[in-house]
Amino acid sequence: MGMHQAIVIGGGIGGLAAALALHRQGVPVTVHERAASLEPVGAGLALAPNALRALDRLGVGPRLRALATPHPAIGVRHPSGRWLARTSTAAVEAQFGDPIAAVARADVIAALVDALPKGTVRTDSPATLVTPGNTDEPAVVRTTDGEQPAGLVVAADGIRSATRSQLFPQHPGPRYSGFTTWRTIVSPGRRPAAAGEIWGRGRLAGIVPLADGRVYLYGAALAPAGTRATSEHAELQRLFGDWCAPIPQLLALAEPDRVLRHDVRELADPLPAYHHGRVALLGDAAHAMCPFLGQGACQAIEDAVVLASLLTPSGDLASPLPVYTATRLPRTTAVVTASRRIGTLVALRTPTTTLLRDTALTLAGLLPTRALLSRTSATYGWQPPVLAGEA
Repeated sequence: MGMHQAIVIGGGIGGLAAALALHRQGVPVTVHERAASLEPVGAGLALAPNALRALDRLGVGPRLRALATPHPAIGVRHPSGRWLARTSTAAVEAQFGDPIAAVARADVIAALVDALPKGTVRTDSPATLVTPGNTDEPAVVRTTDGEQPAGLVVAADGIRSATRSQLFPQHPGPRYSGFTTWRTIVSPGRRPAAAGEIWGRGRLAGIVPLADGRVYLYGAALAPAGTRATSEHAELQRLFGDWCAPIPQLLALAEPDRVLRHDVRELADPLPAYHHGRVALLGDAAHAMCPFLGQGACQAIEDAVVLASLLTPSGDLASPLPVYTATRLPRTTAVVTASRRIGTLVALRTPTTTLLRDTALTLAGLLPTRALLSRTSATYGWQPPVLAGEA
C-alpha cells in the first residue's frame, strides 16, 4: 500500500476536504485527528462562491447550499446603526453564480465526513511526521498503530502545525495580529433584519443568520496577546453593549459559558513552499490568515481540490507537489495580505482616522455595486479544477 496511500494529519475542515478530494480522485486515504471527536466548537462559517464551487467538486455543495439562510443584504454599519456600505446578496449571486452561504461549522464537518467511506477518519489518533520521504522513499508517519508509510502526507494540522515547524525550522511561524476575537451562536426568537458587520474604533462586531433561526455572533478587538477576561460574555457587553440593535439584544441572549475567545495569529511571512518531500501543507498550516475576509476555511477547501486534482492514483503521488506550491502559494499569499489590510482599517482608533475610514467606506458604498464586486472578483471568481470522480 505504502506508496499509493495518503495520510492526512488533522481532521478540521481542510483535512476532511483533502480526504474527500483524494477519495474522489481514487487515492486511498486515512485521516488522523488527535481530538477524541470532531465535535467542532460553536461557530459559523461564511462559504463564499469560490468555496461553494470547490465543495461542488467534492459532491457536498448542494447539501450545504440547502442549509444556508438567505438574507437580502450584507454590509458594514457604524455603531450608531448608519450604513457605511452595503451590497444586496442578489448582486453577489448575479455576479458570481452563488451567494455567500453562512452555515454552522459543525454542518460543514458533518457533510464532509458523511461523504467519506466509513473508517476513513480516526479520532483520538495523534499522528506525527517521522520523515518526509523523497522520490525513492515513502514518507513515514507515526500513529498509535505504529509507523505508517505513505506516498503522500497532507499536513492539515492547523496554525500551530508541528509538521510545518519540522519541515521549515527556519520559518518564524505565526505572529500575533494585534486582534483577539470572540464567537458564539445564539437563538433569538426573531431573525435580525440586518446581516453584516459593524465597525467601531479598533473593534468590530458581526452578525450572521444561520439555519433554524440561530445567529452566529462574533467580535474582534485590539488587545495585548494573551489577555483574558473573568467573563468573556461581560467583556463583550462592555465593548459592544451600547452599539446599535440587534447587538445588545443578541448579547443578552448569549450563554456566558458558550462564548469562545481566541487571539488571531497569522503567517505574516509566506512559507518558501507548501511542500517538502512527500508532504503537502494545507489550510492554516500553510497560510493562516486574519479572519477579516472570511476566507480561511474557503482557501483550505480550495487547497484540497487543487491538490487532489493534480494526482493520479496510479502515478507517483509526490511528483505533482511543486505544481501545488506554484498554484497555491501566490493566490493564498495575496488573500493573507488582503485580510491583513482590512485588519489595519479595523484597527484605526482615533476620531480622525475612523472618520476618514468610514467616509471612504461610505463613498465605496455609493459606488455602483459592480465596482464593489469587481474588487472581490479575484477571490470569489476562482474556478476549481475538475476531479476524476466527475469526469
